[in-house]
Amino acid sequence: MSNASGIGQFIPLILIFVIFYFFLIRPQQKKVKEHKSMVQALKRGDKVVTSGGIVGTIERVVDNDTVEVSISDNVKVEIVRSTGIQSLLNNTEQKK
Repeated sequence: MSNASGIGQFIPLILIFVIFYFFLIRPQQKKVKEHKSMVQALKRGDKVVTSGGIVGTIERVVDNDTVEVSISDNVKVEIVRSTGIQSLLNNTEQKK
């Protein structure tokens, strides 16, 4: 009898973990995956927002890790793709 009540004490803890997984962990993993695929698909001419909130246009892809972004006339900065690009402004894909 005491064994069944011991397992019963862990049911609320397990339930809380399941709720956290479906409402916090899983959506965050999905968002990270979408951001990674967006960053990998960047190409010349895409308008992006950097992590600092600066809007610019990609001038060239330097290598797999960095891109050169034009933020004004004759002002170009090199940005790390994975951490420096927050979002894509001219998203040409249709949302499903």
